[in-house]
Amino acid sequence: MSALRRKFGEDYQVVNTNRGSTYTAPIKKKRQRFVEKNGRCNVQHGNLGGETSRYISDLFTTLVDLKWRWNLLIFILTYTIAWLVMASMWWIIAYIRGDLNDGRDPDYTPCVANVYNFPSAFLFFIETEATIGYGYRYITEKCPEGIILFLFQSLLGSIVDAFLIGCMFIKMSQPKKRAETLMFSQDAVISQRDGKLCLMFRVGNLRNSHMVSAQIRCKLIKFSNVLL
Repeated sequence: MSALRRKFGEDYQVVNTNRGSTYTAPIKKKRQRFVEKNGRCNVQHGNLGGETSRYISDLFTTLVDLKWRWNLLIFILTYTIAWLVMASMWWIIAYIRGDLNDGRDPDYTPCVANVYNFPSAFLFFIETEATIGYGYRYITEKCPEGIILFLFQSLLGSIVDAFLIGCMFIKMSQPKKRAETLMFSQDAVISQRDGKLCLMFRVGNLRNSHMVSAQIRCKLIKFSNVLL
């Protein structure tokens, strides 16, 4: 048995019959590829410790590396939540000041003109954030808290736009599908070149555009079976 293990490893079966002890041919396992045919390295790191905190510390790169469906979901949720929160703040200001009451004095000056409920506060926020400016809803000069909120809204909107739009732009500019138009020769050959044996293969570009400063990296994996 020990001789069989040294020769065939652990991938064999021993079958006992009435005619004696025999063994079947070793079961050959299918080895996983170290590098996929599309060039992706098939190696995953695990049990490193603190992976989540490391990804969060580099949040921008983490968002760029996410799949498109998660990027779009985060994009939509971030804007939706920000819009609802800011519209709620405008509605709270109007509610505290009494701008939502229908029986107020006609000479009373509200914080935001023509804001009577939450939908109108939401529309005012969208008009301000998107710089649409229909002219029907506007901030009056007798509302210092509204002016402060307006400044905060402008700063927050600029930061969110720069972060999310920059993330989407970088993700769209990554040439991940560029390899689809690069063709490799079906077979690789070993030939002598400059007095040395070299592994040679061909790479072709299907597009008419030229590739500038292109670099090719190859990985040679050598397996050696040592019989003890």
